[in-house]
Order: sequence, then C-alpha cells, then structure tokens
Amino acid sequence: MRKRQTINLVKSMDRGPLEFETHESQHEGDVMSIATKKVVTAPQTATIKEAAEIMVKNKFRRLPITDPGSEKLLGIVTSMDILDFLGGGDKYKILEEKHQDNFSAAINEPVRKIMTREVETINTRDSITGAVTKMISKGVGALPIVDAQHKIAGIVSERDFVLLMAGVLTDEKVEDYMHNQVITTTPGTRIEGASKIMVRNKLRRIPVVGEERKTPHPEEDKIVGIVTATDILEFLGKNSAFEHMITNSGEEILNTTITEIMESQVITASVTARLGDICDIMEEKGIGGLPVVQNGELQGIITESDILRAVSS
Repeated sequence: MRKRQTINLVKSMDRGPLEFETHESQHEGDVMSIATKKVVTAPQTATIKEAAEIMVKNKFRRLPITDPGSEKLLGIVTSMDILDFLGGGDKYKILEEKHQDNFSAAINEPVRKIMTREVETINTRDSITGAVTKMISKGVGALPIVDAQHKIAGIVSERDFVLLMAGVLTDEKVEDYMHNQVITTTPGTRIEGASKIMVRNKLRRIPVVGEERKTPHPEEDKIVGIVTATDILEFLGKNSAFEHMITNSGEEILNTTITEIMESQVITASVTARLGDICDIMEEKGIGGLPVVQNGELQGIITESDILRAVSS
C-alpha cells in the first residue's frame, strides 16, 4: 500500500512520472512515507567487529551510531568506513600503526574510531524532493532522518527509491544512465587491494575480469565475477576472516584474494534494458548494481545511484 500510494504521488506530477519538484510544499514531510522508521543503531562503544556483525546480520550497508541515553545521532559507520579500516585508507593506521598489524586487537577497537561524525541528515518534515536532491548533491546513498531533538526517527536510502521505481521507469534505458568507464580488477587481487580501489574511487562494487590489461578496453573485457563492499563486510562480519587466521596478523587476512569472496554468477543488464525492469531485478535479487554486458563483453555498469539520477532528471 505504501509503495502504491507513493508511486501514485510520483505519477501525478505535472511534468511526467519522474517529477517530484513543485510538490514539496503540498507534501511537506512526505519523505517519511517511504522511510524505514524502525532503525537499528549501535552505541559508539560497540566494537568494529560488533558493528560489522550487526550490518551483516541485517544486510545493511550503513549503521547509525547513537547515544544510548539521549538517543541522539552521533555518527554513522558504513561499509566504506570498514573497507577504509581494512587497508583502503587512513583508518588502516589503527591496524597498521596502533596495533602493529594485530588484527584481533584492532577489530575490537570501539566503532567511534572509524565512524563518520559529520553525518548528512534530513528532518522529519522534509520532502521526497529534498531527500533526492541532497543525496545526489552530497553523493551519499542514505540519509538518517532526525527529529527536533536530533534523535533518529528514520532513514531513507537509494534502495527505497529503486523499490518505488520498479516497473515505473518504462521509457528510460540503461544505456542513457549507465557509467561507461568502469574500473575493474582481476581474480588475483587481494582484499586489501580491492578495499583501496573502492575507497579511493568511492565504489561499492567492482567487476572482476579474466585478465589484467595495461590499457583498459571495456569492450574486450570478459567478466568472471563481481566483488562488492558487502562481500568484504560479510567476510569480516561472518567470522570467515578468523577461519583463515593462523596468527593474529592483519596481513594474513588482507592477503585473501577476492576469488574467495566474489560472486561468480553475475547478474547483468543489457544496454537496451528499461530502468524499471532493472529496478525489478535489484529488488528481487537484493543487489545495488549490475554490470552492463553486450555480446559477452563488459560495456558499463548501472547502479542505484544512477537510478536516483534518473528519478531526479
């Protein structure tokens, strides 16, 4: 019912099915109609390992961090923060320098050490228009919703809009919204290397191609798998990482190649597929992006962020 009502709202816009603009004043606060209101949170004293486990258990890419007493939002930890910690960026110093590569010690540090403190938020009276605009302008995949006391009242994500647009975006084609320049990697890449690629390029997924090329020619690449930030998070959060440990060395964990965690049965899209159908696939399979393949060759990638751009255009 909630989905149908919101789709009807979208379809009723004056200038076509994708127009949210002009209805902000009439539907002030309508973002709450698509938001998740029962938000799972964690205290800043939870360990990095505990946060990863919560995210994996609930299939989250992000976890708001709140104060247990006041329930006020203090920060957010995302799959990218954890990849940064695993070697992708500056947060790796916790493992490398503070704990001298002792993975077990580092992963039991409080999550406040890696969480993002400056969180982009909206309030309970904001509109769908405002949420879409802010997500795109700030380059974030979700926005916690706070009330007047800065307590968390909900969260809205790109996935919420994808679910709404399933079957609605009937004229828009993948080729018009996909990213043509795709960063890929190879099966021998280590988890640390994959984490670096994702963090530095702000990517949540990387197609895995059969051979490494000095000069990228996407039209020649044969896709053999895909690795996502969630795959790496699950490797950590499901304790798979600890099964590989002989010592406590973080290097031992990070040396694991992505062939052990990547998805080899890759769901792909064609360049002429309709975005509404892609939304259906994303909803059914619970995925946030599909490599675009034509005649067996990698042509691009289409993601939830691209769907959001289509919604706002």
